[in-house]
Amino acid sequence: MTGSEIIEQLKLVVGHKGVLSSKSKTAYYRSGFRSGFGGSVGVVFPKSLIELWETLKVCVDANCAIIMQATKTGLTEGSSPSGFDYDREVIIINITRIKKIILLDGGKQVIAFPGSTLHELEGELSSIKRAPHSVIGSTTIGATIVGGIANNAGGALCKRGSSYTELSLYARVNEEGNLELINHLGIENLGETPEEIFENLEKGSFSKENIQGMDKAASDREYQNRIRNIDAEIPNRYNADPNRLYEVSGSAGKVVAFAVRVDTYPMPKEKKVFYLGTNNPSDFSKLRKDILKNFSELPEMCEYMNREIFDTAKKYGKDVFLSIKHIGTKRLPKLYAIKSNMEYYLNKIPLVPKFLPDQILYYLSRLFPEHLPKRLIDYRNQYEHYLILDMSDEGIDEARKYLEKEWSSLDGVGFFECNEDEQKSALMHRFAAAGAAIRYQTIHQRKTEEVLALDIALLGNDTEWMEKIPDEIKEDLDLSLYYGHFMCHVFHHDYILKKGTNIKAVKENLLKRLDQKSAKYPAEHNVGHMYKADESLQKHYLELDPTNTFNPGIGFTDKKSTRTNAN
Repeated sequence: MTGSEIIEQLKLVVGHKGVLSSKSKTAYYRSGFRSGFGGSVGVVFPKSLIELWETLKVCVDANCAIIMQATKTGLTEGSSPSGFDYDREVIIINITRIKKIILLDGGKQVIAFPGSTLHELEGELSSIKRAPHSVIGSTTIGATIVGGIANNAGGALCKRGSSYTELSLYARVNEEGNLELINHLGIENLGETPEEIFENLEKGSFSKENIQGMDKAASDREYQNRIRNIDAEIPNRYNADPNRLYEVSGSAGKVVAFAVRVDTYPMPKEKKVFYLGTNNPSDFSKLRKDILKNFSELPEMCEYMNREIFDTAKKYGKDVFLSIKHIGTKRLPKLYAIKSNMEYYLNKIPLVPKFLPDQILYYLSRLFPEHLPKRLIDYRNQYEHYLILDMSDEGIDEARKYLEKEWSSLDGVGFFECNEDEQKSALMHRFAAAGAAIRYQTIHQRKTEEVLALDIALLGNDTEWMEKIPDEIKEDLDLSLYYGHFMCHVFHHDYILKKGTNIKAVKENLLKRLDQKSAKYPAEHNVGHMYKADESLQKHYLELDPTNTFNPGIGFTDKKSTRTNAN
């Protein structure tokens, strides 16, 4: 079947408006969030579970390479084609139009359809005083629940770990090359055929007596024990942890999730943010050990920033900060999508500066007055390292007593309890840090190369968490930005390289140093098309997708089809 014939078949399933096939209209969907680009005969937008199933049947019958895509918030090119060297036609299936969240047991668990976002889940749960299974950095720009689970995405929450579930409804192509639906959602009597299952699920046609599967995990329930193990010679969490690979969880698009079932959590009655400063990184190591070993309540979050990322986020993440504060997170996903589309088309116009919307937003933000509270800036001037310690309920008093007695006994440290404005500002500033390096490089394109962004999981017992860059690497760096999730020892290192630097060589040197420390990388952004999948991850992919139908080439694996019954 030719590419044009496949497109016509798909239009019969989803309608003419549900398929894009021209190079100009598909370009946005064929590119990654930060990098990556490839070929595809078309992009399909099914609007229901049955349309998704019928779309898959057309693609499998035509022996297409299938790439599942949501909102493209991943940073390692894992939800877009990579190059133009596939051995068959590539179809991108975008699932963002298939949205539904079903509350179970008063909202203690939910069933989420593939296009449902974490932000929508937060909104759905807020009225019943519940919180999602995970909160990740890209929540506010539209990250989907299924996307997080497929990548075992991490996040900032100390109590909940990576996105994970053992309860799902998904499709795969088996060893014989046939499409099959696997119902492990734990809901009985949904139907015998895919069509019956989809209809009953979409209508919510099941009773609470049908809800089973309580023996299966709908979140990473062991995480609190793992994060407290301060003597662990393995990381607390990372994407490719073989113990967290299960069907849809960690699948990286090697199966097609139709629905997932995940836990939710009671919302804290009270929260308090403590802001800490020091000039000695080992002080934070002691604090981490004391909290994980002795506190009865874990922090909600504990985020680290160094002075360079503080300054960079303050200047180059100001527009993001102001957008969250004044526009709110509800509108951000749509605004980011509009900006990305504008960038694509503007970048094609000769003489127009690259990433013009980013530059406009940066210069507009400079017209606004200082946005950070005085005490945060005072601490920036006084200390080189900062922790944002977010405690809840009984943990608030526990942290307060520890900081007043144990922390304050150390030389050259400080802390204060944030008021409401300081609390919100500290957390928004940390969020803005995630994109600050990209914005800096965009503004300073003439003197810098691209950003080398590494997300790293250090060992649970590693006390040397602060990277010490050797001089031969340091001389190639314009900026070294460090921030991350301190309690679980997952850090983000953003290196902005000077113009003319050999990026590949610097990356190899840095990764070699991490290998010597037995660190794992990427820690929470998954391998995508930028990192090699280790043996356990490759095995997981092969078990899920023995014919290499879905997302071929992920993790530097082979792109070729292994189907023997292809038409």
